[in-house]
Amino acid sequence: MPSQFSRRRAVRGLTAATATLLLAGGLAACGGDSDAATTGDRAGTVTVGRLSNGAADPVELKVSEVKSISAQLPASIRKSGKLVIGVGGLPSGSAPLNFVGSDQKTLTGSEPDLGRLVAAVLGLEPELRNSTWENLFVGLDSGKNDVAFSNVTVTEERKKKYEFASYRKDDLAFEVLKKSTWNFDGDYRNLAGKTVTVGAGTNQEKILLEWKARLAKEGKQLTVKYFPDQNAINLALRGGKVDAYLGPSPAVAYRTRQTARTPDPTRGAGTFSGAGETVQGLIAATAKKDSGLAKPLAAALNHLIENGQYGKWLAAYNLSGEAVPKAEINPPGLPLDNS
Repeated sequence: MPSQFSRRRAVRGLTAATATLLLAGGLAACGGDSDAATTGDRAGTVTVGRLSNGAADPVELKVSEVKSISAQLPASIRKSGKLVIGVGGLPSGSAPLNFVGSDQKTLTGSEPDLGRLVAAVLGLEPELRNSTWENLFVGLDSGKNDVAFSNVTVTEERKKKYEFASYRKDDLAFEVLKKSTWNFDGDYRNLAGKTVTVGAGTNQEKILLEWKARLAKEGKQLTVKYFPDQNAINLALRGGKVDAYLGPSPAVAYRTRQTARTPDPTRGAGTFSGAGETVQGLIAATAKKDSGLAKPLAAALNHLIENGQYGKWLAAYNLSGEAVPKAEINPPGLPLDNS
């Protein structure tokens, strides 16, 4: 469900506030795909939040291979000795979920860090590959990537091609300028007459377009605008080109903290489940259907939950409110009639 988009554009003339939001910028790549540098952790440790430039409170976690879990891996992956992790963070990333760290090369954020933790439990070396959101799934389909840790929402439509191991609640949030008096209040009818931006190809776009269709039937208008990346969205919101942005709750919460002392602070204006009205949305590790990975991924995630590393990972990124009690294999997702 990420807020990253497919087209890459160089953003010039950034204000100081925009530069802060950008953190270290995007990870350049040809064809929308790039290998990413990995952190230099010692064997048996994963440093969560390393090089995060203030997006997290770094914490070093001891994580060892659990052989009863790694034995569940497909033979080909055990033999390779590595877990190839896809992240849809191009062109510019979305803190605190995924972005290039303060060394200008290392892919960091809550999603890559969880991938590293899971790889450690599985006794595998993590290999990160950064791409656009669309190429994230191309990588899974082609077998180039083993798994995606990239804020992917479980949907019934995606289950036709992929298998899932859930690890975090999926909540969407509206972001507006702090001076705005508008609030969502859980009612799509409050969007009438508004202009909202959203990431193309995301499940939040599908939800927003469903609301647009409902309003049209009621004789009301909702305008949806698109921009090439998160930096352009931030500029559009500050410049008054849109009334609100709908995106992942963690990213909105992060930006409201980062803009608090700028001339144009933003705030959250309401949340909604990423799976629609009837199901609590869930974010999950995503692998190709019938890959045999969902079971060991869920087991590794539950090991991290039971041993406290999961809670420390969430706390480092100020995401404790999105914790789940356990990882589930292919849990209910965004229904087919809205996915």
